Amino acid sequence: MAVAKDVVKQRRTSSRRKKDVIPFFKSVSIYFNRAANHLLKEYPAGLLKQIRECNAVYSFHFPLRRDDGNIEVVHAYRVEHSHHRLPTKGGIRFSELVDQDEVEALAALMTFKCAIVHVPFGGAKGGVKINPRNYSVTELERITRRYTTQLLHKHFIGPAVDVPAPDYGTGEREMAWIADTYMMLTGGSDINALACVTGKPINQGGVRGRREATGLGVYYGLREALRDTDLLKRYGILPGIEGKTVIVQGFGNVGYHAAKFIQEGGGIIVGIIEYDGAIYNPKGLDVEDVQRWRQETGSITGYPKAKTYKNGNRLLTFPCDILVPAALENQITVENAEYVQAKIIAEAANGPVTSQAEEILEKRGILIIPDLYLNAGGVTVSYFEWLKNISHIRFGRMGKRFDEAVNTRLVDSIERLVGKQFSQIERNLLIRGAEEQDLVYSGLEETMIFAYHEIKSYWNANPEIENFRTAAYVSGIDKVALAYMQLGVFP
Repeated sequence: MAVAKDVVKQRRTSSRRKKDVIPFFKSVSIYFNRAANHLLKEYPAGLLKQIRECNAVYSFHFPLRRDDGNIEVVHAYRVEHSHHRLPTKGGIRFSELVDQDEVEALAALMTFKCAIVHVPFGGAKGGVKINPRNYSVTELERITRRYTTQLLHKHFIGPAVDVPAPDYGTGEREMAWIADTYMMLTGGSDINALACVTGKPINQGGVRGRREATGLGVYYGLREALRDTDLLKRYGILPGIEGKTVIVQGFGNVGYHAAKFIQEGGGIIVGIIEYDGAIYNPKGLDVEDVQRWRQETGSITGYPKAKTYKNGNRLLTFPCDILVPAALENQITVENAEYVQAKIIAEAANGPVTSQAEEILEKRGILIIPDLYLNAGGVTVSYFEWLKNISHIRFGRMGKRFDEAVNTRLVDSIERLVGKQFSQIERNLLIRGAEEQDLVYSGLEETMIFAYHEIKSYWNANPEIENFRTAAYVSGIDKVALAYMQLGVFP
């Protein structure tokens, strides 16, 4: 594939001069301010300012005894952005790039994300400043348990207080450690203790469908946008996900599942970017085959059915219909925004496009489906898990067999009336009652579709709203502000 000369030149010059990237929370605040300007007639400016700021920031250090006996000091954070709803909710990331600015920005995004999808939580976020690849499993367990202990001592965790979840660098294993530590420290006095954290293994109170939830939510949201003929006409994009070429940045939990569901929906995954390189095949990649290769070799690079690029982020500027950044923030900046060739940027990660880059992309007519909507699948299904934990019953348990009995009688009646019988496969499909995963998928799909059209209703009602992201922020801010007003905090 030929790459334009100006793109090559840009890459060379950008390696020699690195422009400052705008701080993440400042970028979120810029987005917020643009949206808040459309709500000044509805709410006091002071209230909007309060909503923008983080309510509580906990920055702390703790010692870690390494396996070799040495002591290391670990820096960690927990930020609760808004208490208009309780508990607050947000993931915990393990990354050496973690800092207070990043955690505050992510917590703010969580507030508006929850509001957009009608999840009754305030926004929060946590971070531990380590590279998890540099620590053994036992060291990671010590870090996770000590982090949980610190949160509990300062009342920053609990089923009705603040509920963490997985994020970059963490997963089901760490969430199980958090739940166990919380239960040990509270002495078994809280019957809802498992609801102190979500994203747990299934046999530790997790919910089926949580692992793939964020990636599946990306697919549902992207699919709905590609059905919106009015929006697509504005950007000159043909409807439908089928046949569209897609490049995915990040092949972790979110990126892998987003790629998987997009491919199953008819999209063609032509490129995958990871931290150690990227692979590209203009004819398409088999996502499951790439996943098997990575599991066998430890990397997607060297995959025999594609070309490997050592500088993986080169693919951000390769031609495709849809670019799905599913890694970290600040990936598309003023340095590469003018070279992006995608028609749609679907933000599966939090904050992958800086506010400065967005202005360039908007002028170029590129549609951005924003993170605070598209990335909301994870918190939506985390909400379902939290509900499961506090109700103490698996979804589908009460109704599955009853539904199957009703469906069986209905199918029997149809067969008698028409004088013909369904095949056993058809019969099984017709009478089957909903399992937990079916209900979770259905609830997530409904949530993403409803939220999409609600955002569009804000946009349609106010033609002065600049773009999809601003409309999404207006939707989120409006709900948070209304909650504050109804609570009587700002009479």
